[in-house]
Amino acid sequence: MRVRTGQNLRSSTRRDGRRRRGWSAAAAVAVGVMTLGVLAPPATADPAAPAAAAAARPDAVQRALNTLVRDDGMPAALASVQDRDGRTRTYTAGVGDLATGAKVPRDGRVRIGSNTKAFTAVVVLQLVGEGKIDLDASVDTYLPGLVRGKGIDGSRITVRHLLQHTSGLPEYGIHLDDTEIRNRYFEPRELLDLALEHPADAEPGKTWGYSNTNYVLAGLIVQKVTGRPLAEEMDRRVIQRVGLRHTYFPAPGEMTVRGPHPRGYHRSPADGPLRDFTEMDPSAGWAAGQLISTNSDLNRFFTALLAGRLLPAAQLAEMRTTVPAGTSGLRYGLGLTSRPLPCGGVYWGHGGDIAGYETRGGVTEDGRAANVAVTSIPTDETAARHVSDAVSRALCG
Repeated sequence: MRVRTGQNLRSSTRRDGRRRRGWSAAAAVAVGVMTLGVLAPPATADPAAPAAAAAARPDAVQRALNTLVRDDGMPAALASVQDRDGRTRTYTAGVGDLATGAKVPRDGRVRIGSNTKAFTAVVVLQLVGEGKIDLDASVDTYLPGLVRGKGIDGSRITVRHLLQHTSGLPEYGIHLDDTEIRNRYFEPRELLDLALEHPADAEPGKTWGYSNTNYVLAGLIVQKVTGRPLAEEMDRRVIQRVGLRHTYFPAPGEMTVRGPHPRGYHRSPADGPLRDFTEMDPSAGWAAGQLISTNSDLNRFFTALLAGRLLPAAQLAEMRTTVPAGTSGLRYGLGLTSRPLPCGGVYWGHGGDIAGYETRGGVTEDGRAANVAVTSIPTDETAARHVSDAVSRALCG
């Protein structure tokens, strides 16, 4: 679950120069996957032929997915696009399984990485609306004495700081490798303890800095306040409430993806072999990145959220109050981002990376929604831009 503060909000963690980290992005390279090109229409004297050929040509979203497979080496790309009237179109390109050549399942399930943060933030903000959590109360109010370290004091870090990534807390993910992430079950407290072995990145409230540690703490606060597991609260308060039939929080030890899904692939190091990373223990993500969903369910979630169906108006306004996050126009609210569109305006969503999958998308103010998933995290800036371009084409079309 890394973050990149340029064109893309990444849901993997940062990496250092000492060793390749498991949450870092996988290289996207051509691996002989099926490509979906566009054939030029044959010469003909029929005056209606050019119009017919144009009608048969893939639209802008399909062309964008084709580019991701053909030019950027993504094994598969999937998209779901919802117009203002709620009509949905789904798209696929590439292959769902490199070993068998199986088709990409339409609207298949994928690991959605840091889109999970938006779900966690909604649960926290619902509890704020119920008077059970105060956004400007300290972490110590709910988890007294738990958050201490070099330059780290939970009495000076607020719940708002956690949700907006302005706590200055260090990232735990850069200290995990692929083998640990793939095969080891982590308790949330283990993730927090790993982070607290390292000094603060900044003073609380001084600067924006993406850290999955923030959302591990937010999840622990939810559990302390409600007395129930985060997964149960998320399912009851969000997933069931808006009818997300293909979204779930994997159970402890559950390494597979339920239902139809494309397989996910990962390269680490960047020049190493492409590996099937579909089966993995997602517990290192927990409240920051453990969910599995589909593009259409993400559209439904963000549409319901922006329409006020999940939060009272006051808490939704807090969620949409943003700070700058990088130099590309990206802004971060409370588990929610806004990004500018080339056709004007912005769209609201999050985005997520986890080894094997990347997802990008969101919802516009006038009700358009789009989400795109690819089955390998791009490290190449061109490929990363092409994923964002696919979302822009869908929302601007």
